[in-house]
Amino acid sequence: MPLVYQHQINSATKVGVWHITEEENFFLEHVPLQRNITHPHKRLQHLAGRYLLRELFPEFPLSLIIIADTRKPFLEEEAFHFSISHCGNYAAAIASTQNRVGIDIEIPHTKIEKIQHKFLSEKEKILLNKTDGNNIKMLTMAWSIKEAMFKWYGSGQVDFIEDMNISAINKTDAGYEAECLFKKEKNILLSVKNIILEKNNLSWIVT
Repeated sequence: MPLVYQHQINSATKVGVWHITEEENFFLEHVPLQRNITHPHKRLQHLAGRYLLRELFPEFPLSLIIIADTRKPFLEEEAFHFSISHCGNYAAAIASTQNRVGIDIEIPHTKIEKIQHKFLSEKEKILLNKTDGNNIKMLTMAWSIKEAMFKWYGSGQVDFIEDMNISAINKTDAGYEAECLFKKEKNILLSVKNIILEKNNLSWIVT
């Protein structure tokens, strides 16, 4: 079944992951294509993400989604707060009728080692080493955590080192929980959940 993960976070909030195995026509029967996306796989990811929102909340008003100048999709009257992420053949989504949310899904890849200086401070690198080694899995997790925060914020223009700090990473039964400080406009303490799902790194935030 393509719905490979679904979790009820609280009474108002759900998160899910869809493994994309269907052809485009399957999604087009249920989901309006709202943007002119020419790349076939990106179009498939786009459709799968929106289809997943309906899996989480059947009443989700897909036709009312607006794309902001920052490329963040939103609903004008915020009947739902939501966030969507894609990587490879997977789409992830989180939606809530009450809470502000953000989500990110990533496939671990060696290229993360070459760009870590762009999103991690020296203090954060030391933290990763102490947690589980400064390896590809942990680097991908850190990137995913910050991407989830970036999407939660939704207004763009964020410095991944200066404005978003990971201060602690704690192991949980399901994966990890990161204690973070978001400093773009004012200091906000955030908790970001992270799990490994079918070799993908999935992070989400609910406030």
